Amino acid sequence: MKADPTKVKRQLSIAKGQIEGIQKMVDDDAYCIDISNQLMAAIAVLKKANEIVLLAHIKHCVHDACCENELDEKLSEVGALLHRMGE
Repeated sequence: MKADPTKVKRQLSIAKGQIEGIQKMVDDDAYCIDISNQLMAAIAVLKKANEIVLLAHIKHCVHDACCENELDEKLSEVGALLHRMGE
């Protein structure tokens, strides 16, 4: 992985804390909208972690592929990932 592990781990740690908080909210029978808001916040943090990883991949792996004649393969990988993100 070419992304900064510290940045990725920080985002994952935040998401983990949020998910643990959401589990407590479910156990405590919290208000549905409050739970949904926290779920969306956790999703946003995971999206941020994914953005960090994907941008590093583009900056390093895709860039390096240009020099190694593997650009089409790397672009196909990124395209497939973007397609899955849109589903």
